[in-house]
Amino acid sequence: MAVVGLGAIAQTAHLPVLSKMRGVQVAALCDNDGAKARTLAQRFSVPDTYTDIEDLLEDDEIDAVIVTTPNHLHEPHALSALRSGKHVMVERPFALSSRGVDRLLAAARKADRRVFVANNHRFRSDVQLLQSFIHSGELGKIHTVRAGAYRARSTVAPWRQRRAESGGGAFLEHGLPLLDLAAWLADFPDAVRCAATMSRPRGANAVEDSLFVFAELASGVSVTIDVSWNYIGGEDRWWFEVQGTKGTARLAPLRITKDINGKPTDVSPTGASQRESPFIQSYRAELAHFVAVLRDEAAYDPPDDQSKVYWALEGIYHAAEDGKEIRL
Repeated sequence: MAVVGLGAIAQTAHLPVLSKMRGVQVAALCDNDGAKARTLAQRFSVPDTYTDIEDLLEDDEIDAVIVTTPNHLHEPHALSALRSGKHVMVERPFALSSRGVDRLLAAARKADRRVFVANNHRFRSDVQLLQSFIHSGELGKIHTVRAGAYRARSTVAPWRQRRAESGGGAFLEHGLPLLDLAAWLADFPDAVRCAATMSRPRGANAVEDSLFVFAELASGVSVTIDVSWNYIGGEDRWWFEVQGTKGTARLAPLRITKDINGKPTDVSPTGASQRESPFIQSYRAELAHFVAVLRDEAAYDPPDDQSKVYWALEGIYHAAEDGKEIRL
């Protein structure tokens, strides 16, 4: 494999996990900062480094490329990798538009290659348990999802605050994974309508600091997502709650409360605590699945569902821009 783009997510998740994965060799790193690439190559025992992705893609020994470059480069870098015959995993966002998503899906089909999106929340062990509770009917009919993420502004990389490079602000960074998770757990019903409000500094290239959205899905599920990366309140916050006719589930940690004989009862699964954070555990599981699919040891499920997610994402931004509810 090769990793293209050596920012925070590559250094904290992809490289540490891949470097310890059996049967996988990180064969090359690529970043426009050659010194950084060489330093990380030495740290993770990677034999080759590049400063130009096109040079890297000429290496026929590389089977797959993981794209972790800034957001505006995800689509062009993934397209180049697919056209060169590589399998590809792309960090979020998959692309900056629903049309971009469709171009990537079409390119993967044309090249007969497999393309993945790094929706790591789906691979969290607590989320997998939550999905099993929902699909088994333990929570009854799901009617509400409430989710959010608050982060301190000091943690935001400068390029993420420039629209030309990021494509969006707090919602694209923190709301998109929550939107994907809600849609995935609800089996991707169409969004019917949404209303949103956001706070954004002045300037044509500025992105939103915060955004709150209410959306109604065709299945009757209502979803609210509240995100900010300008939070002044001590510790960062992250929450995800699913409400059904028979019970409620909340992350994290996973807490399940069911109505049993008219009384709210805690039925949360018990077990040994995890030795690693949900963040690292989710990436370990996600990358293991990626490798298993490439080896034909697991079924490949093309990320066609991302067309719906990014179509809804565009609707949310339009509603926030217009300041009124829109029908989808």
